Amino acid sequence: MDLARRGDNDAFGELVGPYLRELQAHCYRILGSTQDAEDALQETLLSAWRGLSGFEGQASIKSWLYRVATNRCLDALRALRRRSRVGTATPDIETPEPTRYGQVLWLQPYPDAFLEDVLDQAPGPEARYEAREAISLAFITALQLLPPRQRAVLVLRDVLGFRASEVADMLDATEESVKSALKRARGALRSHLAGRSTDEPAPPPDSPAEREIVARLARAYEAGDLDGIVELLTDDVWLRMPPTPLEYHGRELAASFLENVSLRAGRTFRLVPTRANGQPAFGFYVHDANGEVGRATGLLVLTLSGRGGLSPHRPEPGLAHQQGECRTQRGQDGRPSRSRAVCRNPGSGHDAARVSNHDRHGESRRPPSVRFSTDDDRDSPEFLGRSRLGLAAGSGST
Repeated sequence: MDLARRGDNDAFGELVGPYLRELQAHCYRILGSTQDAEDALQETLLSAWRGLSGFEGQASIKSWLYRVATNRCLDALRALRRRSRVGTATPDIETPEPTRYGQVLWLQPYPDAFLEDVLDQAPGPEARYEAREAISLAFITALQLLPPRQRAVLVLRDVLGFRASEVADMLDATEESVKSALKRARGALRSHLAGRSTDEPAPPPDSPAEREIVARLARAYEAGDLDGIVELLTDDVWLRMPPTPLEYHGRELAASFLENVSLRAGRTFRLVPTRANGQPAFGFYVHDANGEVGRATGLLVLTLSGRGGLSPHRPEPGLAHQQGECRTQRGQDGRPSRSRAVCRNPGSGHDAARVSNHDRHGESRRPPSVRFSTDDDRDSPEFLGRSRLGLAAGSGST
């Protein structure tokens, strides 16, 4: 600690290094954007680097870093409110008339490469949510609908398990105001997550049930099989595509969008397995006219549970993202009873799938010797490319 306070780069790196992954996940939960979370992490490290001399040791270094990170995230949200978050139109493609226009247009997927060790960490004794649930796209979407301060309080208390007194100290607030904000946040979150059943647990990762629905979707997309994709959707499916604000309700409109946009004539695909948000996913590639070169256009994230979910989503700029949930229909033995999935929009009570584009994430400043991600990370399946996207569709990507 003394060496780090005196400006020793290596000592500072050793001090904060064990917390980098969980701090970035914390920023992602509050901000809902992988890019913004990376920026907030770098601002956190800069603030910690500059302010370490003022750290008095009354709290643990971990609690102090969470205090810094939370306030940098709240600063970022204030700045983002001043910036326009206008939805992106789809160029040169005629799309069906939407059912309505969406709200959470900035949500991005979170690569599992950034979740190493995070999902295995035990939260504090007062936490209400398990780490895997609290990083899912459904949960992150619902969080984005809360006011910033309530969002921060709920994450600190119910996800990370900090005590009310610790959260009050982090936010320079009273315990009474923290408890009041938490009560309102819990009520709002329950409302946003209404309709998501927990009576049928999700298939375990890489289980036969998970592999079955994932493989069917991949085969249908790669074959350009519209009927096969639509067969995986429920009658009341929602199709969404942040930051493009278009939303489509029902299998008929979803099929129309798939046929005219995602599966339009001349397009062939390849899906490459990966994971994001603790969920099965595919890197989505569209072949060129000769069928020889695949262009990365999306990350397809699937949420599977008893009332399950399919959610295609992309961690890179300009790439298509889709989100929602696909549930497998099950028999009394717990096995899938039909080759079918239900896509549900987390937090709306409606079935859904979503798609979104994102801007290219730029270089971020960081204190010397503090390494979080590398160029090799960006070449991994979780960072699938930097090309423009074509629109993605109901249960798949572009």
